[in-house]
Order: sequence, then structure tokens, then C-alpha cells
Amino acid sequence: MSTDEPYAPEPAGPAPADPALAHRMPALGSLQLLLAVARLGSLGRAAEELGISQPAASGRVRAMERDLGLALVDRSPRGSRLTPAGALVTDWAGRVVEASAAFDAGVQALRDRRDARLRVAASLTIAEYLLPGWLIALRPLRPATAVSLRAGNSEAVAALLLDGEADLGFVEGPAVPAGLDAVTVARDRLVVVTAPGHPWTRRTAPLDAAELSGRPLILREEGSGTRQVLAEAVGGLAAPLLELASTTALKAAVASGAGPAVLSELAVSDELAAGRLVKIPVEGVRLTRELRAVWPAGHPPVGPARDLLALTRGGRG
Repeated sequence: MSTDEPYAPEPAGPAPADPALAHRMPALGSLQLLLAVARLGSLGRAAEELGISQPAASGRVRAMERDLGLALVDRSPRGSRLTPAGALVTDWAGRVVEASAAFDAGVQALRDRRDARLRVAASLTIAEYLLPGWLIALRPLRPATAVSLRAGNSEAVAALLLDGEADLGFVEGPAVPAGLDAVTVARDRLVVVTAPGHPWTRRTAPLDAAELSGRPLILREEGSGTRQVLAEAVGGLAAPLLELASTTALKAAVASGAGPAVLSELAVSDELAAGRLVKIPVEGVRLTRELRAVWPAGHPPVGPARDLLALTRGGRG
């Protein structure tokens, strides 16, 4: 005698949705109208409560009756009352409207939770010189949103976005990092700077690409957008004289006489105006760059991130 258990099919899952259901299911507004008619006993008063005209209300009821193939409301000079079928449909409609209200409340709660915070990641130049103004402008639009900012080089910003640890990023490299979508929000220029006593300040001819690529410079770390743009512009860089991870430290090193550097014009405007640094002319080298807002490909910013992006583009969404 076999000891095998008799075969029993696994329980079937939920029945697939009827593709014709959407054609028979009344709109939520029509179900709300039916509930109001049941409660008020008058199609006219139900229409007034919902802020629609009586002819529009009558049209909605007729459309429901046609789509469902049922008479739902008896109309008479004394008012409107539900047919037996209409009473049953109204009972079911109440459950649908309650479920819809719960669905809407749940979605709103998710939006509120999302909108309660904004995580921004930005490369150092943008974080120090542009983002403060953008975030001040965002405050009146999103007073309840807590903003956190993580600053790093362009590679670090891309990693934070791809790991889901930032909602919007800003980078300054020569190209859009892989896996991200982008839009240009500003343009910047790199300038060669030295201390006032450096030999380059006494030059009579501008620097060229060969001199910049062959001379050891004080540079940002690997992965920095500034360093990437410079290397691409001059065709490669010599081993750095110093390698520093912040713009502030780099400016201090240059001002102390440690050597020349190439920095954002945004970052050195005060030092140039005060004479603490000197700008060295350059020719034949394209040192302009695009500053970009970035986000994971296929997932455009929403909520506070979308509002911040619009501000960076002069209000264009």
C-alpha cells in the first residue's frame, strides 16, 4: 500500500481582476452623490451639498443606472427615494467611500512624512557658496521641512544618491555621474591663483595648458569635480604638490606661499578682492564648467526636493 499522500492542488490565489470592472464601477463622486440622496431624500439638496447643479446630479444618477443596468432612484414631486436595488448599492457605496477616505489619508500621511525632511548632498563649492542662498529661499515655501546637508566631492555625492541616502544632489564635475539624471543650475569658472609673492605674479605672458599640466599644483583629492575639470582641460596633471580635501584648507595653503592652485572663482572672490591671493592669466585653456543638480535616473525630485530644484533654476520647475 502506498504511503504517498493524495495529491491536493495548492489553494488558488485571489481571482484576477475583471478587466471589465473599470467600465462598470461608478466614479467616486457619483457614489458620494448616491449617499447624499439616501441621507437627504432629495436629489436637489444632494446636488447643493456637493456643489453641483441639479441637472448635473441627475445626469450622474442616470449614468450610474445605465452603467450598472439597475434603477437606483425613484424621483417624484415629493422627493427622491432609493429603489431596493439602490439601497443595496448605497450600502456598498458607503464602504467604497470609507475605504477611499482611508486610502487618501494614508497617502497623505506618506507625503507628510516624506516632506518633513530634505536630504541634500553637494560638492564643496556649491555647498559653501550657492546652497546657503537657495536654502534660505526654500524656507518660506517649506517652513516645516528639516534640511540636512552632506558635503563631499562629486563622486561622494553620486554615491549618496545611488544608495538612497540623499534626495537631491549637486555636483561640479565635467560629466553627469553614471546612474543619475541632471540639469544645469549654474556655471562657474576656474582660476589659477597664487600668493602675492609667487614668481608667476611677475609673468608677462599668460600660462598655457602645457605649463599647467606640467607644474605640480596644490590640488583637491581624487574624485573632486574641480580636479576632474582641470585635468580634462589641460590633458592631465603632474603629481600634486599637496592634496587637500577642503577648499578652505587649499586657499590657506596657497596664501601661505606653498604653491599655486586652480580654484572656483566663486570660492576665491573675497581673497582676490582683499589681495590675499592673485589671479594668474591663462590662455588656450577652457576652464568654465557646469554646476548640476542630480538625482537617480528615472526618479525626478518630488516634494521639497522638487521645490529646491525649481529655486536653483530661477523658479522654473
